[in-house]
Amino acid sequence: MLDILEHATVRTDRSGLRMRVDFTHFATASTARLHSSAFQLCRDWHLAQDLTQATLAKLFLSWERAVDSDNLSAYAQKVLLRVYLDHRRRRSSTETVPGDLREPEYSMSPELHLTLQEALAKLPVRDRAIVMLRYYADHSVEQVAQELDVPITVVKSQTRRSLIKLRHMLLSERPTLFA
Repeated sequence: MLDILEHATVRTDRSGLRMRVDFTHFATASTARLHSSAFQLCRDWHLAQDLTQATLAKLFLSWERAVDSDNLSAYAQKVLLRVYLDHRRRRSSTETVPGDLREPEYSMSPELHLTLQEALAKLPVRDRAIVMLRYYADHSVEQVAQELDVPITVVKSQTRRSLIKLRHMLLSERPTLFA
């Protein structure tokens, strides 16, 4: 019984070795063509190398199936195309690293800040909360509605009314605030 298992292992190892040799020959012969095709797809030399390596890795993992195909080169090109499309679908493929991000420095005089705080304090509690969430916390209308548990239409109408009230409250102080 043990002899049968040893012979089966030897056969498996030999066929596995043969498949590795076949893959190595195919990979050596087709890497340049795959890399060229990858470069034509992405127009980036380094990304083309990555796509070629990923294609060869996928081919190696499915080599038993790939060998049975009618046209192994076409099969490899199809795998390359799918690897490229998978890369493009990933969100990270379109991200760029910006330079230093600097927010503009807003200089608000202490008088203006205090005047705005006093005007906001005169608004009703829910109106003040809506204005603060919308413009200080920079939340969307939907987020404010969800946080305050009110309909979106209430947030929109109360925002509009609150801004009108604030304009009227600050109208008399406009020349001194924005001089």
